Amino acid sequence: MGFVKAFPRQEFERRVNSVKARMVKAGFDLLISQDPANMGWLTGFDGWSFYTPQAVVVQLSETHPLWFGRAQDAPSAHITTDLPAANIIAFSEPLVHHASKHPFDELCDLITTRGWGSGRIGVDFDAHYYTARAHRHLVDGLPNAKILDNRELVNWTRLVKSPAELQYMREAGRIITMTMNNALAKLAPGVRQYEVIADVYHDQVTGVDGLYGDYTSLCPLIQVGKGTSTPHLTWTDEPLPSSGLIVMELAAARRHYHAPLTRTAHIGRPPDQMLRLAEAIVEGGDRAIEAARPGVTCEEVEALWQSLLNRHGFEKKSRVGYSIGLNYPPDWGERTASLRAGDKTVLEAGMCFHFQSGVWLDDFGAGISEPFIVTDTGGERLCDVARELVVV
Repeated sequence: MGFVKAFPRQEFERRVNSVKARMVKAGFDLLISQDPANMGWLTGFDGWSFYTPQAVVVQLSETHPLWFGRAQDAPSAHITTDLPAANIIAFSEPLVHHASKHPFDELCDLITTRGWGSGRIGVDFDAHYYTARAHRHLVDGLPNAKILDNRELVNWTRLVKSPAELQYMREAGRIITMTMNNALAKLAPGVRQYEVIADVYHDQVTGVDGLYGDYTSLCPLIQVGKGTSTPHLTWTDEPLPSSGLIVMELAAARRHYHAPLTRTAHIGRPPDQMLRLAEAIVEGGDRAIEAARPGVTCEEVEALWQSLLNRHGFEKKSRVGYSIGLNYPPDWGERTASLRAGDKTVLEAGMCFHFQSGVWLDDFGAGISEPFIVTDTGGERLCDVARELVVV
């Protein structure tokens, strides 16, 4: 049967055209994107090759982007994209981990040969895999170009999801609903943390109703006891206690579209302060998600949440949410809009967010988060897991 592409050709044509419109507005002649999510969003390219230099190049007068990467990964581009064969360009294998040369030396030669070496070129300054060395070789190899930070131009173009993208978001929501419910049911005194997470991985990939899951951009996170005072710990071989707090932040990915979810459980009767914190998180989250409609700003959603949290005697100093969608390791956030004070991004229907309501105190923390889609009637929740402090 072969590889089944996630989207039709027309979807990518629309995306490239929307990026070109933003390039014109920003004054760029050429865009070099090394962010694997941006590469995938622009072309459909999908492969675990982002640990080596690679890029998608968009030039205003060219109908199709160029894919540039390692020779042994070029067949992946032929398989997963609809790019013309001439637009899939491999660099020489000896350049991989070379002591002094770099694959972008050949990218610079390609750009110069095409007559594009003297324009304004936008690059992903803040992308996870755009290295200082790659940038140096790009600047040295294109002395007549003005190389500038594109300020997440493609990321911002991705912010409003198409109907086809939203379908994958909803499917990811179904997978994480099943995964989280099973993980919560697994919690019991004496069960080792890694045993819980092993089942999480199985459920993430197995999926639901024949809809398989991809690897997620973050690994499953679990914190136990005092470890719940910080959000990003992973599993150990320690058994779950006979009494205590457990926080899990998990996700599912469908064709690399992510639905993250956090739930908090307590083995035994929870202390009153934990119950009060959980109640505040649920109430504040419910109200904020209901208010997430087109025309409302990110900071207005956060302010509503913060006011309700404060009413219960708590506060959250970090952001309460961020945009999500297509992504690759090491993060499922899009690095664009955040639900926090000062972010005046105006919500539009089709934007997707992870409402990450984690609150971390000195001795413990709790999170009851929710991924949602902005709609005309408020946030559409992607998951169906009880919004409460789960008592085991």
